[in-house]
Amino acid sequence: MPRQVELLWWEGCPSSEEAHELVRRLMANAGMDPQSLRSVEIATDDAASRAGFVGSPTIRVDGHDIQPPEDSEPPGLTCRVYHLRDGRISPLPDPEDIKEALVR
Repeated sequence: MPRQVELLWWEGCPSSEEAHELVRRLMANAGMDPQSLRSVEIATDDAASRAGFVGSPTIRVDGHDIQPPEDSEPPGLTCRVYHLRDGRISPLPDPEDIKEALVR
């Protein structure tokens, strides 16, 4: 059964387009159809609460966040901050985290 890959995003976050390109490229590299990426715009605080959206971009594979947020992070319309494997802070997750989630 094919994996479901979702990218939840908010238009106020400047890294959304780059996140889409990154995930589609990594999906293609993993032998998946990049056009099957489900892009979900989160436009209201209510939608953020319903989706458990803690910031843009949020990438989920089969419903699981590739880098689960801390329990204390509240849902809302904000840009997300990721920690790369080398310790740096980034507006996008580490590509290796995405790759691992796609093949898990």
